[in-house]
Amino acid sequence: MNTGKIYTAIGLMSGTSMDGIDAALIRTDGEDMVEFGPSLTVPFDDEFKDRLRRVLGPAGRAAPGADDVERFLTIMHADAVNSLLSRAELEAADIDVVGFHGHTVHHDPKNGITVQLGEGALLADWLGIPVVSDFRSRDVNAGGEGAPLVPIFHAALLKSAPDIKLPAAVLNIGGVSNVTWVGEEGLMAFDTGPGNAPLNEWVLRHTGADLDRDGALAAVGTVNEEVLAAALAHEYFDRKPPKSLDRQEFCRDCAQDLGLEDGAATITAFIARSASRAAEHFPTPANTWIVTGGGRLNPVLMKELRDATGADVRSADGVGWDGDAMEAQAFAYLAVRTERWLPITFPTTTGVSEPMSGGNLHQPS
Repeated sequence: MNTGKIYTAIGLMSGTSMDGIDAALIRTDGEDMVEFGPSLTVPFDDEFKDRLRRVLGPAGRAAPGADDVERFLTIMHADAVNSLLSRAELEAADIDVVGFHGHTVHHDPKNGITVQLGEGALLADWLGIPVVSDFRSRDVNAGGEGAPLVPIFHAALLKSAPDIKLPAAVLNIGGVSNVTWVGEEGLMAFDTGPGNAPLNEWVLRHTGADLDRDGALAAVGTVNEEVLAAALAHEYFDRKPPKSLDRQEFCRDCAQDLGLEDGAATITAFIARSASRAAEHFPTPANTWIVTGGGRLNPVLMKELRDATGADVRSADGVGWDGDAMEAQAFAYLAVRTERWLPITFPTTTGVSEPMSGGNLHQPS
């Protein structure tokens, strides 16, 4: 039941591309009403990125140094919230709830495992604000994929985008790519395949830079169609959704015999064409694809998407959304839904048997 209350909420996201922490403020009822506030990004420095990379993988919290990384990560999130409050000219008492995703270090739903670093109770105490964390575990423990979590937020945004004709698809290209299809019949969502993670790692390995900025390397490279075809032959792309994956699952060494530029071009094409294959699973074709996440800033990747889908492909910013802040905004929205005990995952998004709420609410002590 909608009580009519409008919540002021902050969402926090540290994505698998490991760029840093996004923080965003919204006002929402947790249903159809969403009003955007300020947002910011706190980049990770190179030293912390190295520490974070060392704890990625199946060891999870048992990895050497994971406890220290988790505590420092939580401190960084607290600093991000305080910076956002200052920017918004608000106090902690003005915020109803914080949605704290944490950082995924291992995601293996087939074996009932999902691990996000971040201490929700500690963050609540430091901030003096209720915090919702651990959004994925309840879904995974109930047999769901635990991802993606943002489809219900995408659906709310599309309801207030009158120039977008349904069906439409929202494609988030972060470390992993995921898509939300929204039509009159409802919604579906799943991870489409690789996002920026394999491209960023390829560039880092060869140049020491974090990413192929503006697609500059891919733009002068040539796609190796044989390598690309082998990558696209992965069984994941034929598997029916709901489905999700870990950032480590694709293209660890698929371009190993290629040069820097050709490797970048081939991996970029792999990201786009694997995403386009998602359309094979849509109930009906999407009229428009709206791209969020860091991938939308890569013009070569965007062109590959337009060529591969043959659809109207737009950046989130082009429809009045903030493509950098959307995931953080989504976790603010999901935190409000958790407070209201509304579902955040569904049979058509994660494969859970019935709509489920999720997340653990921590009150400051």
